Amino acid sequence: MSGRSLITHLRHIDIAMPNFAEQRRFYTERWGLKETVGDTGVAFLAAEGSPEQYVVRLRRDARKRTDLVAFGAATAADVDTLTARLVAAGVRLVHEPRTLDTPGGGHAVRFFDNEGRVVEVSADVDARRHRRIEAREAVPVRLSHVLMNSPTPEATVAWYIKHLGFRLSDTMRLGDRSGIMWFLRCNAFHHSFGIVRGPHAAFHHASFEMRGIDEFMRGTGRMRRLGVERLWGPGRHRAGDNCFGYFLDPAGNTVEYTTELEVLDEDTWHPHVYDLRDPATADQWGTAEDMDEFISAKSHNDVDPGLFTAPPM
Repeated sequence: MSGRSLITHLRHIDIAMPNFAEQRRFYTERWGLKETVGDTGVAFLAAEGSPEQYVVRLRRDARKRTDLVAFGAATAADVDTLTARLVAAGVRLVHEPRTLDTPGGGHAVRFFDNEGRVVEVSADVDARRHRRIEAREAVPVRLSHVLMNSPTPEATVAWYIKHLGFRLSDTMRLGDRSGIMWFLRCNAFHHSFGIVRGPHAAFHHASFEMRGIDEFMRGTGRMRRLGVERLWGPGRHRAGDNCFGYFLDPAGNTVEYTTELEVLDEDTWHPHVYDLRDPATADQWGTAEDMDEFISAKSHNDVDPGLFTAPPM
């Protein structure tokens, strides 16, 4: 990618599923997001502590799929500049920059990544009136990061670095084998996006930042008391130094509560390669179960039928 990175932050993840009503109840009544706009077939869900108009968009569809992942840019001119760079590099657009008709409006381009996921980059989206999350209030502050499964992860990581200007923060490997997980950043947070080696291209997980460890534990406990299927955690990762508690939503997508994600000094940071044979790589605390094939298989998710297919909205 020529010139500076034009991506500033992660905005939202948009997913579709047949069991829309059940998903809607899960994210609003259990997970702690707030519906700001919605109808019988779509719901825009905000995090109370975030100025983003929404951090999750749910849409009813006959098939489960990932509609898109959205990032922000500083200005409309940056969106246009990025578009010109993508076109010159042969990246396939979903649509040219245009005005959005989603909450908050804005100026956005959509395009396919190398494996067919839809990516949106927008600017001039109206900020949402948000609020400070209070102590002991176990609701998400913001969308922290999104990870995707890839059968060709080295190529996919290289694509996001080359075309969108992401920087590599850390990599996880298993001994001398090929890499398993790559953490990518677009600002000072350790990662806003990431790629996981998997059998097929699919949504791996979305992570939601909590106010602090107490709020993280209260949210994790609430999920367990409500009988939400727990996948892994609570624990604390080495890469990113963040706490983790993973659960499955009603459609089988992995969602995470997290807190205290590391903020990097861009001028001094050098990527690490962490070995998963060391148990502390996955969980510094030692409070979570060992990562196993069951956990990995659940997060591999279903094959995404939406690759190289633009969502209807």
